[in-house]
Amino acid sequence: MFRLWARTFRDNRMLQDTVVTDDSEDTRTHKVFRALDEVCLRFDLGRPIWLENTVSDFKRRSKARFTQDHFMETIDFDYLEIQIIEED
Repeated sequence: MFRLWARTFRDNRMLQDTVVTDDSEDTRTHKVFRALDEVCLRFDLGRPIWLENTVSDFKRRSKARFTQDHFMETIDFDYLEIQIIEED
């Protein structure tokens, strides 16, 4: 089972969170992108852009933060954080 936890923060306080699960036999990368798409639907956000430093952080720690620089539209929080909490 694959589970990804997503949270939005403003002023170091969590505003909302959700967990997305994926039981498919797909690759880790595909699961992450599908889960992020689901998070964006649930939080009513545009899809963030993966910058080079975000990719390297995610590879190293299975955790990434998306700030205003990662979104095309204005966001009403400081950052979106995603983290893999369970992998196959």
